[in-house]
Amino acid sequence: MYDTETRERAHALLRSGARNADVARALNIPLGTISYWRHMDRAKRGECPGPHRSTCPLCDGRPLEESAYSYLLGLYLGDGHIVQHAQHRVPNLTITCADDWPGLMDACEAAMRAVFPDNSVCRVRRTGCHGLKVHSKHLWCLFPQHGEGKKHERRITLAPWQQKIVDSHPWEFIRGLFHSDGCRITNWTTRIVDGQKKRYEYPRYFFANKSDDIRKLCSDTLTKVGVEWTTLARGSDPFNISVAKRPSVALMDTHIGPKY
Repeated sequence: MYDTETRERAHALLRSGARNADVARALNIPLGTISYWRHMDRAKRGECPGPHRSTCPLCDGRPLEESAYSYLLGLYLGDGHIVQHAQHRVPNLTITCADDWPGLMDACEAAMRAVFPDNSVCRVRRTGCHGLKVHSKHLWCLFPQHGEGKKHERRITLAPWQQKIVDSHPWEFIRGLFHSDGCRITNWTTRIVDGQKKRYEYPRYFFANKSDDIRKLCSDTLTKVGVEWTTLARGSDPFNISVAKRPSVALMDTHIGPKY
């Protein structure tokens, strides 16, 4: 279907380091065709890699970057999910990050690469966001909270080894939770001062999640690091954790800060 000149141009772009998707768009050729051409070209030159064998801290005893894992665990509990498609040999972990927060997206990718040093991380473009994705057969080992259905419809507890990591790196865990399902806003109210109604503004942190278990993990960890918090109900549902007292907000600003 494609002439020799087109195929050679594709090979030249691929050998120069261009991604399959970029070459497919540039030449208006299906991505599957470009991937096949690349595989055949590498096989012809003897450059095909051998079987990929990733290691696992639990199964193989390799070191785990605990600080990055604590942050990634918080992101997963908020905006992450693990699935295995029928056509794939291993499951994938996807963390959804809004395009409004490019720094958060970079931090998520860095954490994934630190926790899974043997695996590739990619960004899947979606409307208004990107899915940060990594494939590994050890995802269910590292995230035993995975299960059928939505997180708020099943029990979420940390394994003892996970709790030990969170206890050692509590701020990273809190940062992951607030970077996924939290925010820092400027709240306001009015007060009567010398007989005049005046507007008063102050910063406030919110964490919102429908899972009672995940909110408890958040609030328990906040308490351990000395942050005072309250529950703010939405109607009759206590889905929000609020941090509004000035010393606690200052502590959160030091370790978390607004999304970026």
